[in-house]
Amino acid sequence: MDFARPNVARRKWIRRVTVTTILVAIVSVITAFVSRLKPAAPEVEMSTLWPDTVKRGEMIRQVHGLGTLVPEEILHVPAPFSGRVQAAPVLPGTPVSADTILVQLKNPDMEQQALDAEWSLQTGEADLVNLKAQLQSQRLAQRADLASLEAQHRDAKAKNDRDEVLYKQGLMLDLDYRLSTTAVEDLAARIGFEKERGKALEESLDAQLNSKETQVKQLRAILQLRRDQLSALQVRAGVPGVLQQVLTQVGQQVAAGADIAVVVQPRKLKAALAVAETQAKDVQLNQKVEIDTRTGDPQTSVIRGHVTRIDPSVINGTRTVDVRLDSALPEGAVPDLSVDGTIEIDRIADAVYVARPVTAQAGGEISLFKIGPDGKEATRVKVKLGRTSVNTVEIVDGLRVGDRVILSDMTAMDGYDRIRLK
Repeated sequence: MDFARPNVARRKWIRRVTVTTILVAIVSVITAFVSRLKPAAPEVEMSTLWPDTVKRGEMIRQVHGLGTLVPEEILHVPAPFSGRVQAAPVLPGTPVSADTILVQLKNPDMEQQALDAEWSLQTGEADLVNLKAQLQSQRLAQRADLASLEAQHRDAKAKNDRDEVLYKQGLMLDLDYRLSTTAVEDLAARIGFEKERGKALEESLDAQLNSKETQVKQLRAILQLRRDQLSALQVRAGVPGVLQQVLTQVGQQVAAGADIAVVVQPRKLKAALAVAETQAKDVQLNQKVEIDTRTGDPQTSVIRGHVTRIDPSVINGTRTVDVRLDSALPEGAVPDLSVDGTIEIDRIADAVYVARPVTAQAGGEISLFKIGPDGKEATRVKVKLGRTSVNTVEIVDGLRVGDRVILSDMTAMDGYDRIRLK
């Protein structure tokens, strides 16, 4: 005979509730425990990283700049006069001497002026020859007059000498003798006057001749000037070098003074470096520089120099620094060749430093992964930086000498404080 058990269903319900409560509690405890666990450290291949060791010693501060080789001496050849370009026989890149004709100009007005000057000179020279003939005729006429008076004086003197003898012998009247003497004295006075007139005439004739000769010299100088101007239309290099650029074309009309060509000295080059404005503030004159021309052999492609000029203006965030080269240029170094320049700012005798990370800024803070002693794990540390150089940075706080750190860009690991190395 069966009996009813009313508490069985109740006990089953209580059992279910108890089990459910226990399961919920267990899940809550596990969830809380898991939430407190640190995320698993990701693994990074060590061969893909850039590690370095913190060192202590002399730190050379340097700044870097890209630039080009530019001529120290650039001659802009101007057009001496206006004209039309007839020919440009020399191509850019050609070595030239001082007398090499770069551009031939034509100016019809100047050609006409030269022709007019030539005709004026010929006319002046003809007038000079005619004047010389006239003056010579006047000189001869004056000399003939003087010679005639001197002949008359000699005749009169001879006659007077004879009359004096006759007068002393009483064979001539006193009046006739005095007339004879007076004639001699008159001719002597006329000879003196004629000589004075001859001197004055010579001075006058010389003045006329000098004036005309001066005019002819002036015309000759004008003609030479016109010819020199025509010759200058054959525009020459002026100095030996290399023709870098021709700024005109055949048939083009150019104005006087306009640049028509550029000549450079190919072996007298300097480096013009573009240095970041933030780094250029530390650059000073005469600082040492190494210029890498990248022309082949590393031992000869790097040449030394020193800073000679710092452009005060800022263009696109950079300032131009001119570097004079102190050693010979390597083969293949030409104007406009791209170069790398490294300027030595100063030397810190005793510094704690490491190779410069990609994102390092002078005086800033940066987080780096410090490699553990076993080399299998790296932990993020805060590092305070000091002065920077091209390849190194000073460590102020956060690292010690001998610490190994990862300098690669680790922005992909910003969410982790630890990484595993493999």
